[in-house]
Amino acid sequence: MKIYFYTLICALIMVVSCKEKQNETEEVKDKTAANILGNSAYQAISYGGYRQITRDIQPTVAELKEDLKIMHAMGIRILRTYNVKLAEASNLLQAIKEMKTDDPSFEMYIMLGAWIDCKNAWTGLPIDHNVESEENEAEINRAVLLVNQYPDIVKVVAVGNEAMVKWATSYFVQPSVILKWVTHLQNLKAEAKLPKDLWITCSDNFASWGGGDKEYHVDDLTKLYEAVDYISLHTYPMHDTHYNPDFWGVKVSETSLSDKEKIDSAMVRARDYAIHQYNSVVKYMKSLGVNKPVHIGETGWSTFSNYNYGDDGSRACDEYKSALYYKWITEWCVQNKVTCFYFEAFDEQWKDAKNPKGSENHFGLINLKSEAKYALWDLVDQGVFKGLTRDGKPITKTFEGNMDSLWKFIKLPPTVENLKHYK
Repeated sequence: MKIYFYTLICALIMVVSCKEKQNETEEVKDKTAANILGNSAYQAISYGGYRQITRDIQPTVAELKEDLKIMHAMGIRILRTYNVKLAEASNLLQAIKEMKTDDPSFEMYIMLGAWIDCKNAWTGLPIDHNVESEENEAEINRAVLLVNQYPDIVKVVAVGNEAMVKWATSYFVQPSVILKWVTHLQNLKAEAKLPKDLWITCSDNFASWGGGDKEYHVDDLTKLYEAVDYISLHTYPMHDTHYNPDFWGVKVSETSLSDKEKIDSAMVRARDYAIHQYNSVVKYMKSLGVNKPVHIGETGWSTFSNYNYGDDGSRACDEYKSALYYKWITEWCVQNKVTCFYFEAFDEQWKDAKNPKGSENHFGLINLKSEAKYALWDLVDQGVFKGLTRDGKPITKTFEGNMDSLWKFIKLPPTVENLKHYK
């Protein structure tokens, strides 16, 4: 009898153990936005795989696989894309699917962007910000097709990218347009024409979400808050070192500090400036009686600029300051269970093709020579990128890993007095 009882207990333990392993496997295969956003095990990044000075040349599936291996080695598990009209998004999804087929343990998920424009955007014709582009419907339809083709990979759809902020004069739309398409996608979910656990959002500047000027506080924005599954906001202190530099510069009280201490102090204030913008959106959301997750759809820090943020401007852009911002904003996000789609993984030279030294071309953590910038030097030392290449080149360090060489390109921010002329 004792032997029978012992055998029965062992059998039950084996059943429970097998069930637990099965559940673990199912959990890995069936991640949803609800349980990967805000989860520090699923770090995120904004991604564009373009190597050339024009997007007419789309990255190939092979090139995208190179990038996926690099980002996966960094611990990245969620990527943000920006449109579905061009082949990059569909190629990327194909690449991920093939990599998952080859290696079932490979994990990568997508926040799929659907680009939204106003009427006559990018055409040279008179722009009408109160009417949407006829192309928007096709863009949304393409996104729907991709979600249904890759439901195990696409976990979020973002309707528009900085599409409501009024300084996007080339293409911005009114909140009613974003609301229309968010509602459309939510209805498709309700009709079982999209996965029920797909999350829908809009990724836009913090001001567009009501965290800034009251001109954005309109009824359609309130309805948008109610319609989305979570809020995806953008915050860029780097840009405001020129446009609103109250937090920047070397203060009078800091004149006795070392150069490094002065820079570090300015970068702490920059980090806190971003946190303040995040909190301003949370505060406005709660004032509306809404309580939804709030994540960062974009933030970043360029490493070079020959204009407003460079040596003749706010002197914000270099690899040291960028590394500090990346480290500190990431730490804050992990501590506060906020997902940050840091901008961005790799430099892209098409963004300011006529000005190679423009800041928009230099937001990547890895440059176009396959060199990891200072923010990632530690990962190179740890052997994270061993055996990985980009365009046939191994991942090495910028400045050959020489800190003295790097420091020659680091400039002190101007004094607060010198910054006053920016206002």
